[in-house]
Amino acid sequence: MKKLLPILLAGIVLFSCKQGETFNVTGTIGSAQGDTLYLEHRGLAGITLLDSTILKNGGSFNFKQPAPENPEFYQLRIGKQIVIFAVDSTETVQISADASDLYHSFTVENSPTNDQMKEVDGLTREAAGKITDLENQHKTGFIDDMVFISQLDTVLQKYKTSVSRLILGNPSGATAYYAIFQKINDYLIFDPYNKQDYAMFGAVATSWNRYYPDTERSKHLYEFTMNALKARRKQEQQTKLLENIPIVEGSGLPDIILSGVDGRKVELSSLKGKVVILDFVVYSADFSPKHNIDLNKLYSSFQSRGLEIYQVSLDSDEHFWKTSAANLPWITVRDSRSVNTPLLATYNVRQIPTAFLINREGDIIARIEDYGQLSAELDKVL
Repeated sequence: MKKLLPILLAGIVLFSCKQGETFNVTGTIGSAQGDTLYLEHRGLAGITLLDSTILKNGGSFNFKQPAPENPEFYQLRIGKQIVIFAVDSTETVQISADASDLYHSFTVENSPTNDQMKEVDGLTREAAGKITDLENQHKTGFIDDMVFISQLDTVLQKYKTSVSRLILGNPSGATAYYAIFQKINDYLIFDPYNKQDYAMFGAVATSWNRYYPDTERSKHLYEFTMNALKARRKQEQQTKLLENIPIVEGSGLPDIILSGVDGRKVELSSLKGKVVILDFVVYSADFSPKHNIDLNKLYSSFQSRGLEIYQVSLDSDEHFWKTSAANLPWITVRDSRSVNTPLLATYNVRQIPTAFLINREGDIIARIEDYGQLSAELDKVL
């Protein structure tokens, strides 16, 4: 798993919608005499400079800009410090802050949505901090791979439960749009290719398309959501190929090429002609010793009939894996990407351990999550 680092998230505010052609951003920023304050637009294509002013004694400022067609995002910047806010149409946005700590001192008068945005920020930063802590514990070996996966999932599910409430509370608002695109280390927290997370994108895209039709953001969000839906449906079709029994002949098994204990690469496809148990495991997990003992009994019984085992270790500790795998009689390889390997998604591995039974033609004929079924399945195919 790539290291997830905490990110600095800025506040964002939404104000009441009025009819008109311009909006004003006015206020005061302390400790900034002589500094240049920039007003910038955070558009889909990037950040665009709109206006600037040199702050005088007292730090007062005033900007006027054309009103947007939908909730739109802007930022005030002094040097490398920024604060982000949203404008609905035409209004006066009253801001106060202090340049010594622009983000934490930034406030907007009479903005309930700003409270929601601050809540999203707080939840995101809290989740990022917890994930970083888990990464550190995993890296130092304080927790193993399985505990890391479990606790990471708990952190993300807790976050999504809290933020989903804000999204569904007003899917047409800036808060909802802001929330679905929250990231930790450049990864979207809500995954548009995940069926449950996709519901959040669908709700916001539908609402924005209804209330702000034909605007650039609405079109972009709708296209983004529809493309994710198409990709997810394609992935689900591929998943069915891995779950159904049997696999359509000639469907083509995704190959695996990984290094064994001796450093030589072994291709899964090189075993065509044998019946293969493709086994995804973590040697450092509590279940591993018994798991391999049970596999060894099967291997001893069926090897003479043409059985081979291709065991993929997801252990993050290479030395531990090599020591554990050194005396195993079957093929054991390791994916150094551990739990972050795309193989888990490619083969739709939903739990560890999971195995697939591959016939002599190289097609998957069974998914095995209950290893008690393996002996009977082998009897059928050998």
